[in-house]
Amino acid sequence: MDGPDPASRPGPAPGPPSGSDLRALIPQVIGVLVRRGADFAAAEDAVQDALVESLRSWPADPPRDPRAWLIAVGWRKFLDAARSDSARRRREDLATAEQVVASSSYSPLLPGDRGDAGDPRAQGDRRDVDDTLWLYFLCAHPALPMPSAIALTLRAVGGLTTRQIARAFLVPEATMAQRISRAKRTLAGQRLDRPGDVATVLRVLYLVFNEGYTGEVDLAAEALRLTRQLSAAIDHPEVRGLLALMMLHHARRAARFGGAARGGAGGRGSGPGNGGDDDELIPLAEQDRRLWDADAIAEGTAILQAALARDQLGEYQAQAAIAALHADAPSTAETDWLQIVEWYDELLALRESPVARLGRAVAVGHADGPHAGLAALAEVPETLPRHAAARAYLHEQAGESATAARLFERAAAEATSMAERRYLARKAAELGERR
Repeated sequence: MDGPDPASRPGPAPGPPSGSDLRALIPQVIGVLVRRGADFAAAEDAVQDALVESLRSWPADPPRDPRAWLIAVGWRKFLDAARSDSARRRREDLATAEQVVASSSYSPLLPGDRGDAGDPRAQGDRRDVDDTLWLYFLCAHPALPMPSAIALTLRAVGGLTTRQIARAFLVPEATMAQRISRAKRTLAGQRLDRPGDVATVLRVLYLVFNEGYTGEVDLAAEALRLTRQLSAAIDHPEVRGLLALMMLHHARRAARFGGAARGGAGGRGSGPGNGGDDDELIPLAEQDRRLWDADAIAEGTAILQAALARDQLGEYQAQAAIAALHADAPSTAETDWLQIVEWYDELLALRESPVARLGRAVAVGHADGPHAGLAALAEVPETLPRHAAARAYLHEQAGESATAARLFERAAAEATSMAERRYLARKAAELGERR
């Protein structure tokens, strides 16, 4: 007797989603809860509670539909918290009833109170609704100062950890944790119907892209996707400038890391890596430019040129101009470093930044010699990340191998990603052998 038709047999149970899949689901689930009537802070807390519960239950019993599971559990967590909060408030109201007028009683905002019958956000739990960019704008709430709005968005929607955000802001992790908590308290109970400033959203997208571009967390492509959406929706030269900047940097991604096949003794591997723990950073001067995406560079340059033609220069356009000059050069030696220094001067006139000053010092080192670069670098705080690496590079260019080796060793100890640490440690070892 023939056995059952293989096609009729149930397929294998799906495994738990990856970390990147979960990060993509978070804004979708928060968006559903907000559309159902939760305020943003409560929705974000409920989704975080649901994620904690998923860590306990999914390894043994992964759901067929992780998104639906997170929505169901997140909504239940929200309702449990709301009921608990309502019960607490009722007890407080009873205890002070004689002193409180009836009109001061709390009245929760219901979904129907939002006046959103014709709003595309009020579309239930549809899967084809992409809430991510909408949530970026909601987190950029007018009630929050820009640094707090950026931090909250990076944490709740961008998928970054508090430690990663603190590193991007150059502040202690505890300080950033307090900033995010204050932002959530500020938004608790607020009507999320006043989207915030475009500049705040641009800053968040920029920071998400930068964090993803380090290779530690793969967020760069998502930030680029959202910036494309924003560029299609808003005619603004700085939106175009940010899109161009991302495209020009992302075009080099395949050449920025080398796989573990590099081997020992500083050997180079044959294939590109993706920035994981087994890869090594390849700095711009050593990249195989044949791996760069020429089509993306051409598109990014065209977008930048159109933005610059509007004569409304902003910091993202200035940064994109620097990236375009690097992308246009056949090699480091043939790069127009004088023009790059001039663009850094434009950038610093628009927005003072120690990171930009560090980049300018390296450019000065190429344009006017390594000692001129070291003099410019002396104006940058030594506590800035990658300061030691920049000093090491300039001392190496000056032929001062012993000093460069010590500084590369220090930079390796301070590096925040394994790929960068591996490269810096190799440089320290190579230069140390020349002493």
